[in-house]
Amino acid sequence: MYLNSIFSNPERLERLGDIAQSSFLPLIEAAVQFTLPLSVISFILGLFLAVVTALARISTVRILQWIARVYVSIIRGTPLLVQLFILFYGLPTIGVTIDPFPAAVIGFSLNVGAYASEVIRAAILSIPKGQWEAADTIGMSYSQTLRRVILPQASRVSVPPLSNTFISLVKDTSLAALILVTEMFRVAQQIAATNYEFLLLYGQAALIYWIICFLLSLVQGRLENRFDRYVSR
Repeated sequence: MYLNSIFSNPERLERLGDIAQSSFLPLIEAAVQFTLPLSVISFILGLFLAVVTALARISTVRILQWIARVYVSIIRGTPLLVQLFILFYGLPTIGVTIDPFPAAVIGFSLNVGAYASEVIRAAILSIPKGQWEAADTIGMSYSQTLRRVILPQASRVSVPPLSNTFISLVKDTSLAALILVTEMFRVAQQIAATNYEFLLLYGQAALIYWIICFLLSLVQGRLENRFDRYVSR
């Protein structure tokens, strides 16, 4: 019935076309200026945190293991939206105020760090113990073994799941609209609030998200093929 009401009304159809045309560029600009930078910054920080957490999980120091386990358990056991709300709306009640964009970066980084740490930990544990022993035999320290032997091999194993994590993060950035970050979905909400064409604007935003994720999946496939060729040599 919705489509019939549109196609049976040339004026409404023309209006929707004008709205779609005028809103497409602002949505693209928001994606380039906010959504993608938010995703990249959060992923890089989260990846660093994930490596540190993974190393703490496999460490022989009990206190580091405990801290890493608690952190992963809390982040994985609570919704991302709740974490963002705590950072942006909850902390000001105790005198800690964080601007929207930094709050989103912190929230997404902590989330990525927890989930990606399990990926990296599994990748490190998948490396045969003989690699550690061989490095120790030639006099490498623990840090040298990690940097030169273990992590390079583990990174190749981690590429597919970490790529999926990044693609999921791009979609999750839409939650930042709820803490007033002017990313793409927030812009779609603002435009829809002026013309009440919510289905059109949200559909447009969904299309742009899909295009971005589709392009990222192509890059992911190229990376996987490249690493596969490298490993097969």
